[in-house]
Amino acid sequence: MLLLFVISYVFGREEKDTEDFFLGGRRVPWVVACLSFVATEISALALVGMPHTAFTENWRWFQFLIGLALARLIVAFLFVPAFYKYNCTSIYEFLGHRFGPATQYTGSIYFLVTRLIASGVRLYATCMAVGLIMGWPLGATLALFTIVSILFIAFGGIKALVWTGAYQAIFFIVSGVLVVGYLLRHIDGGLIAALQTAQQADRLSTFNFALNLNDAGTFWAGVIGGLFTGLVSFGADQEMVQRLLTVKTRRSSQKTIIATILTVLPVYWLYLLIGTLLFIFYRQHPELALPQELKTILPHFARTVLPAGLKGLMLGAIVMASVDSPLNSLTTSFVRDIYRPLIRKRADERHYLLVSRFCVAGFGLILAGIAAACSPIENILWFAFQIYALTGGPMLGVFLLGLLTRQRANLANIPAMLVSTVICTVLLFLIKAQILPLGWTWLIVLGTAITMFLGSLFVLLTRKQESLSTAPEG
Repeated sequence: MLLLFVISYVFGREEKDTEDFFLGGRRVPWVVACLSFVATEISALALVGMPHTAFTENWRWFQFLIGLALARLIVAFLFVPAFYKYNCTSIYEFLGHRFGPATQYTGSIYFLVTRLIASGVRLYATCMAVGLIMGWPLGATLALFTIVSILFIAFGGIKALVWTGAYQAIFFIVSGVLVVGYLLRHIDGGLIAALQTAQQADRLSTFNFALNLNDAGTFWAGVIGGLFTGLVSFGADQEMVQRLLTVKTRRSSQKTIIATILTVLPVYWLYLLIGTLLFIFYRQHPELALPQELKTILPHFARTVLPAGLKGLMLGAIVMASVDSPLNSLTTSFVRDIYRPLIRKRADERHYLLVSRFCVAGFGLILAGIAAACSPIENILWFAFQIYALTGGPMLGVFLLGLLTRQRANLANIPAMLVSTVICTVLLFLIKAQILPLGWTWLIVLGTAITMFLGSLFVLLTRKQESLSTAPEG
């Protein structure tokens, strides 16, 4: 943690304006941006959530990862060129160029709400894990990480986040490999026997090709849901895309996101393997107590079983994952899309830089409040993606209207996004109540399609109304 503040100081002292604070002057090496992208994508949510998913279910989450990989290719060749064409700092500026300010403001507000909720869940996952390992109450752990994140990001900006992300990605891999090694040494029969036992217990089931819309765990639901979720996360979410915009050229940005396919999938696989090995380990050691809540299986194992050293490494990995916060991207979107055009149009860069640092503190406190309210959530990994299912579709739909069509309607996009969100929210409640036989991963697909359809329909209706009003009488 001390090293984080060193990184923050080294890079933060060079910042003179918001271009440096938000994009690092577009001088970040693409390899560093790639590793930072991986660290941001994984986060503590995956470090804690993926072992829990593999421990209690199977490996069908890997189907979702295939969709995420395909989404990266589409983002590289469809989204990234548009962002560089318009020299975007906030990606919602693209919506302003294509449609108008109203669509830009709406897209930014959607991002702020979505990212605050999803990142609040992520912060909760981190503090829950650290608190369990250290024996700290949730409130004290939340306070500590909120203060650390605010100080670190408010001074260091995006450059500190990107360089720290590269450090974090390496930390995740080293910690995961060593934990796997420890588990294999303490499982009778080693890896082969463990995998055979897991296979017999249906814990290695990866692909399900059944044609069942009610099952979110099928190959079709996983890949298509992963594809659309990836398009939202990597193409319409400022937190992820901001890493891609810190490199100098469009080509470097494309190289960055394509390279993440090769770097992030092995890390996901590694932590799924940890969950499976934990299942075998506890089956072979029934004398060891399981946690009251299985969502804490990895931090519980770290605290009660791992020796000093390995316990510290796992704690360090979770701590590292907590600091890669969305505070900079939230601030970027708010200052560039809302504060600068609507509240204070003609201030100097020193003013905007100061406001940005205050916004980091404000968003940090809001995130802490959301995280404190997340205790009742059981499967934190899926819950975070369900948030995307409600608001991600409308965000993606309006971006695709801008990228794939020539329509320039501005106000028509807003009711399209709002109606789509309401419909998806109602559908999710019906799915949860087991009234509607539909896997929730389809919601993001429906939300995207509804937004694009309604946006185009409202444009046609508006034009028809205008033509009728201007037509000569008689």
